[in-house]
Amino acid sequence: MTVEAQIKEYIASQPAAKRSDLQELHGIILQIMPACKLWFLDGKNSEGKVVSNPNIGYGSQSMTYADGTTREFYQIGLSANTTGVSVYIMGIDDKTYLAKTYGKEIGKASVTGYCIKFKALKDINIDVLEAAIRYGVEHVS
Repeated sequence: MTVEAQIKEYIASQPAAKRSDLQELHGIILQIMPACKLWFLDGKNSEGKVVSNPNIGYGSQSMTYADGTTREFYQIGLSANTTGVSVYIMGIDDKTYLAKTYGKEIGKASVTGYCIKFKALKDINIDVLEAAIRYGVEHVS
């Protein structure tokens, strides 16, 4: 199955309201990053155990770990969770930047070092979320 087919199947498997929000966000991210590499991580480890929620990734960057090893990973991530939706903005060095810059204006969302989590798109300012995503795309470490 292609990555695009996996993404389509994942979005389609969500409850209606979450499915609609994921489809809209998928479209927004693809407008920001039209020629990006797409990823689909099913949330399972190498033994097939579920270790995280499945997620969609956009773009590509080199992540460096504490031991000096590197691996390719996505820049922007999108995932459904039990309470709503999470948008991951990977590769920002300053772990306080998202909260300081977008936390007050985004609306009803939890903003941490690299994750913006919210119940539904209607609860947040989409323009502010787009600005955070654009920042993530343009300022990857």
